[in-house]
Amino acid sequence: MNDAKTLKFNLIKVSTEQFAILGDPPCKEEEINLAFGIKFGVNPQSRGLLVLTQFRFEDSKKSAFLLIECGCHFEIIEPDWNSILDIEHKKLTLPKGFASHLVMLAVGTTRGVLHAKTENTSLNVFNIPLINVANQVPSDIVIQIADKPILMDVI
Repeated sequence: MNDAKTLKFNLIKVSTEQFAILGDPPCKEEEINLAFGIKFGVNPQSRGLLVLTQFRFEDSKKSAFLLIECGCHFEIIEPDWNSILDIEHKKLTLPKGFASHLVMLAVGTTRGVLHAKTENTSLNVFNIPLINVANQVPSDIVIQIADKPILMDVI
């Protein structure tokens, strides 16, 4: 099977799925919690792959005050798509290294969108830290292929 170094893909589109200011940010001395989630989606008709990352900034009482979710829409080049597609079992297997690479791109993209959305506001002090995405993607990602595009939670 191919790994992250040999699978070829293109970034087709970036989307901001959610951006919400849900309340007043905590004072500087208050500890902040950052909740993080990843979802993968697939559209077999277009060899499309979607990686959604969501970040929820919470105060010490776990009340969210800032939410952002962004999507990176990728297209896998046909020969490489065919190498990770199991038509008989209707599943797509993303090697761990490749999936981690896509998550890293999506996290970085979300970081940039957050900066752009909060630039010149008091919320610009809240940023997405560097994340070791290899720890967030523990193994190959296996996505069942459906007749329509689907999403799958990873964490």
